Amino acid sequence: MDLPPFLLNQWLESHHGVMHDLAASTGPRWTSREILALGESPPDLGAIALSYGSPEGQADLRDEIARYLEVDPDWVVVTNGASEAVLLALLALARPGGNVPLPFPGYPAFAGAAAATFQELRDYRLERSHGFALDAGAVACETDDNTVLVVTNSPHNPTGTVVPHGECTALAHALGERGIPLLVDEVFHPIYFGEPNKSATAIENVIVVGDMSKALAMPGLRIGWVIERDAERRTRMINARSHLSVSSSPVLEALALHALRNRNAVLQRTHSVASANLAPLTGFMDEMSGILEWAPPQGGLQAFPWFRDGRDSRPFCERMAARGVALSPGDCFGMADHFRIGFGSQADGIDAALEIMGEELRRL
Repeated sequence: MDLPPFLLNQWLESHHGVMHDLAASTGPRWTSREILALGESPPDLGAIALSYGSPEGQADLRDEIARYLEVDPDWVVVTNGASEAVLLALLALARPGGNVPLPFPGYPAFAGAAAATFQELRDYRLERSHGFALDAGAVACETDDNTVLVVTNSPHNPTGTVVPHGECTALAHALGERGIPLLVDEVFHPIYFGEPNKSATAIENVIVVGDMSKALAMPGLRIGWVIERDAERRTRMINARSHLSVSSSPVLEALALHALRNRNAVLQRTHSVASANLAPLTGFMDEMSGILEWAPPQGGLQAFPWFRDGRDSRPFCERMAARGVALSPGDCFGMADHFRIGFGSQADGIDAALEIMGEELRRL
């Protein structure tokens, strides 16, 4: 099987360790020591047996995820990050001749998971002329009797657009009348700028995936989850995970559990850093409005500006990287005139990074 090249990861790996990392889409990262210093009664990692865990995740962790998202613990399946969660959902639903509508632009792993399960990929466009807002009609146009699942992402990667709770409910119900589940990737929930948006976990006919990597800013834990109401599909997911990765590390599950028990402090740090950085970024985009255009992000930890003259952003991103500022070129998302800029991973340095960006943009 030939999966498409994961251009985004290739770029991120080749530009790891630059002075100003505006390519990342995570919050400010944590060390294990910092996690263990949170709250009371941290786990004794030295006492944890390095054995196999449960394929659905340890019960205490599933209970804490359920409290976090206000769902039944039985609905929770722990995964190795959100990408495995999406893959498990597709494995539970895939069938010969099936198709999966995905947002375009969108996170590249969605397409990889659909291809890995031999489902036809269908894009529904998020139009930048409409602020990348989801159009339920455009989604419906890409569905038919062979559609096994529709995927959406809110807050959206790479644009920062949010699907309002009411619109998500209407779309899920419309798809449900045709027997098509809606998968909502919520890895950036609950990071919003302005009105908060409720999780889609309370909506019928919705499968929700999330993880510890983005809003919770601990990608190295490789802990994610899928929230699935349907017991039969959930059983198929757990069985698929038993075949693929067996379980998560019990050490990483213990760290994730402690972090989730202290999630208010973790999420406050992410939101504080992102909000503080978004303010100067917004001013910068106003200043550069003759060269760049954007849809200001409504949530999440990244934005997706584009060049007004339509030029390919990769040469610009390469020059920026040479000057110590990492951005993600838009061709990683199929839109070469865009670039993704992350504003959540570093508490300091965005002013200096934006100054360098301004110098390079004025040289174009």
